[in-house]
Amino acid sequence: MSHRPARLRITAIVVAASAAVATAAGSVSASTTAVRAPAASLAAVIPRLSLAQLAGQRVIYSYSGLNPPAVLLSLIRQGEAAGVIFFGDNIDPSHLAQIRGVIRTLEAANASRSNPVRAPLLLMTDQEGGEVRRLPGAPVLSEKQIGQSRNPPPPQAATNAGTGAGQNLRGVGMNVNLAPVLDVFRTPGDFDDQFGRSYSMNPSVVSRLGANFIRAQQHVGVAATAKHFPGLGAALARQNTDVQPVTLRLSKATIRSQDEFPYQAAIAAGVKLVMVSWAVYPSLDSRRPAGLSGPIVNGELRTRLRFTGVTITDALEAGALAPFGSTGNRAFLAAGAGMDLILCANQTPSQGQAALTSLENHYRNRTLNQAAFRAAVARILALRASLPG
Repeated sequence: MSHRPARLRITAIVVAASAAVATAAGSVSASTTAVRAPAASLAAVIPRLSLAQLAGQRVIYSYSGLNPPAVLLSLIRQGEAAGVIFFGDNIDPSHLAQIRGVIRTLEAANASRSNPVRAPLLLMTDQEGGEVRRLPGAPVLSEKQIGQSRNPPPPQAATNAGTGAGQNLRGVGMNVNLAPVLDVFRTPGDFDDQFGRSYSMNPSVVSRLGANFIRAQQHVGVAATAKHFPGLGAALARQNTDVQPVTLRLSKATIRSQDEFPYQAAIAAGVKLVMVSWAVYPSLDSRRPAGLSGPIVNGELRTRLRFTGVTITDALEAGALAPFGSTGNRAFLAAGAGMDLILCANQTPSQGQAALTSLENHYRNRTLNQAAFRAAVARILALRASLPG
């Protein structure tokens, strides 16, 4: 996701708790063990899903406060949710038993007999490192600090960060990290660099360090998400897609040789998810932001780079999408462009419900291609089946 300072900064109290969390992160996941089926069996269940359940497999929900609301638990029990994203105000950093308990509650709902999908929920957060962390503890270094590290050298620092992030998230029961950022920043203090969110101005360095992070994190059972495709590295400090529409006027050759370059290594490393940017790239598609653009999602990412994993939108409520209307219309356009997961991050389950209703209606009316819709669900279910619960 794009940077949200108010939600991402870690207080001195949280940082002071890092050592305790590092110990906890090495423990076995606290989540309830999910009743699971193999990926092939999950694909076979798709024809038996109701339309609401089929649409729900593409929605990531969010909520406010320390306790998930009853409506979210009900949606999960009914098989109408792919997963949940957690923000800072969902987590008590001084008492991580709280979020472990929440995750046990969510997985218990997921194990309901009324839910035909026998696979772990996608339980995710932004744990990039440095200032951009939801949990205290690893990875302590930002991507910029990793890129400038001397002891250990950057490749080992990136591997350590991936391992630490994975162990930290697994320690509380999460299984997806919306990291690493693979943006190749251009100038000191720009959108990525101001918060230390880019490894380097060199695409080759970003490629190597990002791939190291991905391999290490996924080795300990937490799916990595490369973001923000095709890249926000050229964005100026004020060009924040969370707040407003952003246009990056880069040539196709520049995008492919610099911004998309690190994704080749990420895909080769087996990255499980790719988050697509809300910026507009006129040389690739002059009409729509990347995450609403078939030429970018299906053309650049799927066809040119041959990514076969799960795509996920950035936050659906982003200011960059103001010209594209309601939650329902945004979800429809994103799904139509080839996005698999719709990230509803405004911290109220009603946003996810609006996205679900829209996807359900457009599937029923065939204004979304039904075969492509089912293929997206199959990718998501395969991802869920591959992860620990």
